[in-house]
Amino acid sequence: MPSIQAKCRIFPADFELTLPRLAAYRPDHLLAALPLLLAGLAVARMESLSEFFQSLFNVLPTLLLLLGGAFCVVYGRQRELSLLVVVYLTYFLLDTQTDHYRAHGHVRADAALVFHLCSLLLPLLYGLYGAWRERSHLLQDMVARAAVLLAVGGTFLALARRFPEGLQGWLAEVHWPLWHGQWMNLIQLAYPLFLIAGVLLLVQYLRQPRPLHAAQFLGLLGLLWMLPNTFILPHALQVMSSLVMLMLVAAVVHEAYQMAYRDELTGLPGRRALNDRLERLGRNYVIAMADVDHFKKFNDTHGHDVGDQVLKLVASRLRRVGGGGKAYRYGGEEFTLVFPGKSIDECRAHLEAVRDAVEHYPLQLRDKQQRPRSDKEGRQRRRASGAASVSVTISIGVAEREAHQRGADEVLRSADKALYAAKRAGRNCVVAQGENRRGAVRVKAAVE
Repeated sequence: MPSIQAKCRIFPADFELTLPRLAAYRPDHLLAALPLLLAGLAVARMESLSEFFQSLFNVLPTLLLLLGGAFCVVYGRQRELSLLVVVYLTYFLLDTQTDHYRAHGHVRADAALVFHLCSLLLPLLYGLYGAWRERSHLLQDMVARAAVLLAVGGTFLALARRFPEGLQGWLAEVHWPLWHGQWMNLIQLAYPLFLIAGVLLLVQYLRQPRPLHAAQFLGLLGLLWMLPNTFILPHALQVMSSLVMLMLVAAVVHEAYQMAYRDELTGLPGRRALNDRLERLGRNYVIAMADVDHFKKFNDTHGHDVGDQVLKLVASRLRRVGGGGKAYRYGGEEFTLVFPGKSIDECRAHLEAVRDAVEHYPLQLRDKQQRPRSDKEGRQRRRASGAASVSVTISIGVAEREAHQRGADEVLRSADKALYAAKRAGRNCVVAQGENRRGAVRVKAAVE
């Protein structure tokens, strides 16, 4: 059988690798946002809170705006900063009304107008800022967002002062009688704006799954629940405003953590996460180093985009390794697998299984000029023409901690030496520390 590098040479550089889309939606995107939303719904429904929690939720929105806003400025998160400002302004305006109601037993004369404006502008600005991507210079982006807020807010403030009754009547009017329902507790205009904002934020998350995008969408749901209950439940405004702002700040922290500890291309934990894990291993463990065979030649032949897809494929298979192992992106085309509390004999079968899974995954190449218009057309073409395919293989070196080795760094170096032995043994094999060419378990690459 021809080797993979020889097989790859028959394809020109204007071909690309076709792979099924890897799942990008992970439950950890909702790790912080969803529990906070559910907690807000539960706490806000309580008839009374202790004095401590009442005091906490009275100051928490302001603290989150100051601390979270400073955090967003430091990390250049203009979008989340603008969302915090919008939620806080809504909270401040409505909290002033609710304080007056609790102190005097009746609402202020402008309470209805303020509430209707908040119901209208909150989904409008929240959806706009949530879908407004951060593309320009930091200062320019912040000025543009502030200008939009001042323009929209200033316009409605001027109308409210000049024509308060007319504006209130227009906001409270039922503009589409056929679409009006008795369940609507907000002005009718608010619901299409919430719907449009929700669709925008949901599509944004589906197109680019990130914790921030998930938090923005769930935060909008929390605000939609909060507004009708502002004057009904005594703590709905303070609790839900606080937790929605906390969701946004927590999502920023979550993404900052991922940037530091997770490899963006493959989705695997990165080198820093590996170093932290190596410091917390026990006495018995196994470390394996995996490397993509002939990756440079493959990358030079087909381009970096195809090379990135190869790394994603290998990462997706290493992520599924059994035996309690966990995969990390070490750097370049190298990966590391850690098996706590295991021996080499216990791990070898799992390493062979993941090596075999990578080798026998069919990678098809097609001309970019003949890209199918749909998945169905692509499947039909593949069945009809038998598109050419190549096979990617990996070499694995594995080492077990021995009594004389003081730290995981020494075991990692032993695994790296075993990896070089696997390369010398012909690649596409698993070699343990101390094994030579004859001791390697090797299966020749099958290229279809």
